[in-house]
Amino acid sequence: MTEKTQLPRRGFLTRTGAAVASLTIAPGIFLSQVVQAKKPEEPASDEVRWGLLIDTSKCVDCSDCVDACNTEYGLRGHNRPETDAQWIRKVEVKDKLTGHVQALPLMCQHCESPPCVDVCPTGASMKRKDGIVLVDKHICIGCRYCMMACPYKARSFIHETLTDQKSYAPRGKGTVESCTMCAHRVDAGENPACVDACTQSGHKSMFFGDLKDPSSPISKELTRRGGKQIRADLGLNTGVRYRGI
Repeated sequence: MTEKTQLPRRGFLTRTGAAVASLTIAPGIFLSQVVQAKKPEEPASDEVRWGLLIDTSKCVDCSDCVDACNTEYGLRGHNRPETDAQWIRKVEVKDKLTGHVQALPLMCQHCESPPCVDVCPTGASMKRKDGIVLVDKHICIGCRYCMMACPYKARSFIHETLTDQKSYAPRGKGTVESCTMCAHRVDAGENPACVDACTQSGHKSMFFGDLKDPSSPISKELTRRGGKQIRADLGLNTGVRYRGI
């Protein structure tokens, strides 16, 4: 289902992970419970490449996408902007020549060649065959190499003990996390929470779909009006594209 970095120590970590499958990753949530509660799924397929297109010309001064993400995953701030978990954040981009300022939702870009996966020593950072980049909390050791490698500053480290977690998205103190493109919703045939929130608010600046399907709404939008990658010079072939930047 996933493509992971293969290293000699992986076998050791796999055996260790099996041995500690009942460890608590947060009050009331155990690794063994998460594993047992997971329902059988169809494996991710490389026949699709999930992607997101954001039209910044329609992105207004609101926080609907951020609020929807925080609600979907139970993310709470602790009045520490530098360390609070942020799976999606709004940043301001200013043109130094004209002074024009625009809002830009920024999250994991779900790269085809993700630097976070390349540097992860345990294989916790991984990319599914359908292009979604995830973190396996069971084997993340909190080294934060992936955070340093990410050119988009898209990953957060969990400093606090967590409560009231969502069963579909277990989180653990001492691990790294980031936008999952709402993999649990995508696997159920739904849109990511941020996309639905943007649509329901009437802004309609987000398009989600299969980049490999020329008939999908996102592919049609990209063909008709185009889209750009942030830091395309890095050659990462991101799954998130922007219009108007």
